[in-house]
Amino acid sequence: MWEKIRVVFTIPELRRKILLTLLLLGVYRVGYQIRLPMVTGGTDAGQFNQFLEKFSVFAATDLRQMTIFGLGIMPYISASIVFQLLGSVWKPIEQLRKEGQTGMQKINEYTRYLTVVLCVIQSYVFLNFVVLSDPNSVAKQFCYENTATLHWGWQITAIAIMTCGTVFLMWLGEQIDEYGIGNGISLLIMASILAQMPRALMELRQNMTNELSGSSGEIGPDKLIVLAALFVAVVFGVVFITLGQRRIQTQSAKHVRGRRVYGGTKQYLPLRINQAGVMPIIFASSLLMIPGVLFGALANWSLDPSSDFWTWMSETLGMIANAFTDSSNLTYVLTLAALIFFFCYFWTSITFNPKEMSENLKDQGTFIPGYRPGKRTADYLEKVMIRITYVGAAFLALVAVVPSLISSQLGVSYAVASFYGGTGLLIAVSVAFDLIQKIDNHLLMRNYKGLLES
Repeated sequence: MWEKIRVVFTIPELRRKILLTLLLLGVYRVGYQIRLPMVTGGTDAGQFNQFLEKFSVFAATDLRQMTIFGLGIMPYISASIVFQLLGSVWKPIEQLRKEGQTGMQKINEYTRYLTVVLCVIQSYVFLNFVVLSDPNSVAKQFCYENTATLHWGWQITAIAIMTCGTVFLMWLGEQIDEYGIGNGISLLIMASILAQMPRALMELRQNMTNELSGSSGEIGPDKLIVLAALFVAVVFGVVFITLGQRRIQTQSAKHVRGRRVYGGTKQYLPLRINQAGVMPIIFASSLLMIPGVLFGALANWSLDPSSDFWTWMSETLGMIANAFTDSSNLTYVLTLAALIFFFCYFWTSITFNPKEMSENLKDQGTFIPGYRPGKRTADYLEKVMIRITYVGAAFLALVAVVPSLISSQLGVSYAVASFYGGTGLLIAVSVAFDLIQKIDNHLLMRNYKGLLES
């Protein structure tokens, strides 16, 4: 392995790409620590703390810290998802997608415009609701006297800085795509996830039982062995399902040109088991936060506090809110699993079009043995995708609830348990394999063995 790494850095072009990527990621981590003007601390964000902690995993930032990269890359991801969905239901965007490179450049331009709009809206909401919801927020010093309204001058400055921070991150990701190696946006998110690992390991170390030092933590040697075994098993399962494919045999039709016969070769059409990727977990977790916040707010609102009916109603709403906020609650787990299944099939139906794939195979003179080109091929592909999507959805549901189960059953913090599954682990594994694959492409072009080859 060390010899392969040495070979990687002996190739000038590949070495330059890797070093440039590391430099740009370093710039991102420096800006990650720069706070907004005249702000010296972060915010606990009150009831939004759990919401912000989970969103921070795939936003490439810590939303609880008031920094210039406070919004992270999430507005750009949201804008990209919006146009991806519009490409399936709105004719003008669908036509642009079919125009090839020119159409995609136009869609990317519209995505950037929508990103700026989302940045302004999200930064305004962040400053006026999330920040002000924390009674100890350092931003309260910028409020008008005797009011709970932020000063408009500081507010405009903070919105402009946070918007520029997200636009800069978007530009940084594009520079990595063009001049570096790997997917820039994905690498920014993975860097944010891996940056939380030292803090989680330090927290785990503080909670460990150490007989030599006399410290009696909650995690003993037995729990530590279980955690290590679970981590290996979960990572193995994530890698297995991420790379898992259902290969459908295809065969190209024979055709004669002159005295030579072409075609007739057997190939494979790979269908990923986890076709939807990490998006179902993101959608399901985000949607599941709404009932908890909504019922929690209703539980604290009462027309007549002295009334028995309103007291009973407040307690009932509080129990419902707790069911949707406590990740170890059975209602939360079942609802999360059901939403993941729904979004898996929903996202797969958007990204995978069996009819279009059947037409492409027909145009290329390729067919699936035993199935006539056209509708029968499309129906077969759809049936196969429904079956393997069920397996992928079950896997995502299991991975999504593993951190909550480990946190509640083994008594470790959620920051430590989050590395055993959920969105962060899926993103880290997917991005790592994509990065290795792109490095392997450079090595294979120069007749070297890939990093994963023996």
